[in-house]
Amino acid sequence: MLNTVWIWFLQNQIEIFGVVTLLAYLYFSIKQNSLLWFFGIVGSSFYVYIYFRERLYAEMGLQVYYVLISVYGWVYWKLGKTQNKLSIEIKLINKALAFQLIWITTILFFVISYILNTFTNASLPFWDALTTAGSITATWMLARKYIEHWLIWVVVDIISLVMYIYKELYITSGLFVIYITMAIFGYIEWKNSLRLTLKVK
Repeated sequence: MLNTVWIWFLQNQIEIFGVVTLLAYLYFSIKQNSLLWFFGIVGSSFYVYIYFRERLYAEMGLQVYYVLISVYGWVYWKLGKTQNKLSIEIKLINKALAFQLIWITTILFFVISYILNTFTNASLPFWDALTTAGSITATWMLARKYIEHWLIWVVVDIISLVMYIYKELYITSGLFVIYITMAIFGYIEWKNSLRLTLKVK
C-alpha cells in the first residue's frame, strides 16, 4: 500500500506541489496578504510544465503571465503601503472601466483562440482561450484590488473544472472545486471588509 502511494506521489509530484502552493496563494488572496504573490510565482511555475505536457498552450502562457503579474502585484501592494502607510484598499469597479475590461477580454479571447486554432495542436482551443482571457482580466483586477475579480473567478473556475475533468487531471480538478468554493468565500470576506472601510470613511 505504501509503495503504491509513493509511486503515485512520484508520478504526480509536480501537480501536487503546484496544488499546494496555489492553495496557499488563494488563502493569502482572501486575507489580502502580499505573500499571495510569492506563492503565485511558485505555483504558476509548476503549472507551466503541467500545461505544456497536456497541450493546453493558452493555459501555459497564462501561467507565464501569472508570474509577471505576480511581480507587478507584489510591487504595487508594497508600494501602496510605503506611500500611504496603509495597504491598498478594496474598491468597486466603475461602469467605464468594466466596459473597457469586457472589450479587452473579448479581444483577448478571439486573439488567443485564433492563435491556438491556427498555429498549435491545442487540445481544447475554444475553452482554453476563454478561461485564459477571463483569468488575465481577473488577475489584473486582483492586483488592483477590485472586488469583482472574485465573481469572474467563479465563472472561470467552473469552466476550468469541467475542462480538467475531461483531461483527467483529477488532482487539479480537486483544486478547482476548492477554488470555486473559496472564490465565493473570498468575495464575501472582501465585501465585508469593504463595508467596514466605507463605515470608517
